[in-house]
Amino acid sequence: MPRMLDVSEDVRAEIGDEEAERLLAGHNAPGSYDCTSCRTPGDSEQERTSTVLFVGEETAVLAFAHATCIPSQVVHVAEDQLQGAVRSITGEEPQIPGAAPQQAVLGVTSGLVLIGGELHPALVVEPTAPIARPGTAGNGGDDFLPLLIEHGFQPVMDVNQVPAQLPGWSVLVAMGQLHAVLQPAAGGGSPVAWWQAHQPLQVTDGWRTAANKTQNVLVFAAPVGSIGQQPREDLLREALEKAAANGRLVAATMPLAGT
Repeated sequence: MPRMLDVSEDVRAEIGDEEAERLLAGHNAPGSYDCTSCRTPGDSEQERTSTVLFVGEETAVLAFAHATCIPSQVVHVAEDQLQGAVRSITGEEPQIPGAAPQQAVLGVTSGLVLIGGELHPALVVEPTAPIARPGTAGNGGDDFLPLLIEHGFQPVMDVNQVPAQLPGWSVLVAMGQLHAVLQPAAGGGSPVAWWQAHQPLQVTDGWRTAANKTQNVLVFAAPVGSIGQQPREDLLREALEKAAANGRLVAATMPLAGT
């Protein structure tokens, strides 16, 4: 039976016209599915459904989502991240061809921030060590905030203000878990991961509910030692306000690439 599938031009270019037509005809597409965005059941015979292609270096995974959650799109992710998604889908341990290069370690904490009487889903990014500017050996300083400001993040003076949107950046939450913060690719093309989880991170139901409502995530960033691991959201808020008061906090609002 034909499916009510949306197949974007980017997805079609990746999978080919023949496979796209087979999907639309219902040969390789499931009738019922769990939405890769909100994780609730969907039915491609009864409602518009987006095809979402996650592409790594060696692996590609085709997933399905309610068209009302996210549009059909291609999302480029790191191979180890995609292998984690494969394991969560199939319950199998695929072979990983080679290890991913080690990147600067960025700690990421999720929480809810109350602004103007509304709860906003937020991520707080804090490195585990000072960040040197690429191409330099480092001089004992920390270029984390200057680098982010150069990318469009704005200094936070007041945590009670919603940060400005950062064009081209987004937060990838798939299968109910946090996967990556995506940034524009150099020279155009599909977004690439600025930060990626070694294994997908769980978010709370409250965080996911707020994200579904606002369709945006507030991303705060601070140098090492500014925020720390806070066990409660009120303590996290206090740490954010202290970092802002000390000129050690930047932020941006980013749309969801999933929910």
